[in-house]
Amino acid sequence: MPELPEVETTLRGITPWLQGQVIESVVIRQPSLRWPIAQEIETLTGQTIRRLTRRAKYLLIETDIGTAIWHLGMSGSLRLVGEGEPFKKHDHVEWLLSNGKRLRYHDPRRFGALLWQGVDEVCAHLQHLGPEPLSEAFDADYLYQRSRGKSQAIKTFIMDGKVVVGVGNIYANESLFLAGIRPTVAAGKISRARYVRLVDHIKQVLAGAIEQGGTTLRDFVGGDGQPGYFAQQLYVYGRGGQACKQCASTLQEIRQGQRATVFCRRCQR
Repeated sequence: MPELPEVETTLRGITPWLQGQVIESVVIRQPSLRWPIAQEIETLTGQTIRRLTRRAKYLLIETDIGTAIWHLGMSGSLRLVGEGEPFKKHDHVEWLLSNGKRLRYHDPRRFGALLWQGVDEVCAHLQHLGPEPLSEAFDADYLYQRSRGKSQAIKTFIMDGKVVVGVGNIYANESLFLAGIRPTVAAGKISRARYVRLVDHIKQVLAGAIEQGGTTLRDFVGGDGQPGYFAQQLYVYGRGGQACKQCASTLQEIRQGQRATVFCRRCQR
């Protein structure tokens, strides 16, 4: 599914085309996504888009009457098209903008969502989220203190959105490999010094993925229609049974929380 770098890539791709534009019409071709599309979305006709931001994997598009909140789910994407572009089979929502562009939401699996946040309100889906991984609030001291007494495996711990947002499966695998930490180790048994390395690598891996446009995934394209190019640099994710790029031993693949975990028994302890 699109992870934080892919969502950030989408945000950066669509912001120059949306900010300051008036939403001239809203077309909802399929109202049932993961949840029914918020009824307030139809009231956006005539509203000016004031600001676009991201919180975790949610895209927030702010207007004077409230904020539309997109989540791309498993296979969703937002793209900009021109006049006359035919709808694709799984194009579910379209906004016509005053600059002539059309913002379309495409989602074959319909696991995404289009939510609503009123003025001076906080959407229930955004409550109780942990800090952003690239912010100053996310550091080794914070992660070390949150982990004390936790028997939970470190990989599932850092993927918990209440601990830190946006560290999805791909980037958890990669960060733990680079930090030399085995993903099955209990979070509470990891030292502060090792958390320093882990936090540094989480930030580096995510920043690198954002810089290169997000990871190429089967269903994801960025807001400009271009896929990401980070996958070619992955050390472990998707490489179970292959040779470790550092020591040449065979990478192991297991399941954690119904997700694939790949690691090196020699490099990660």
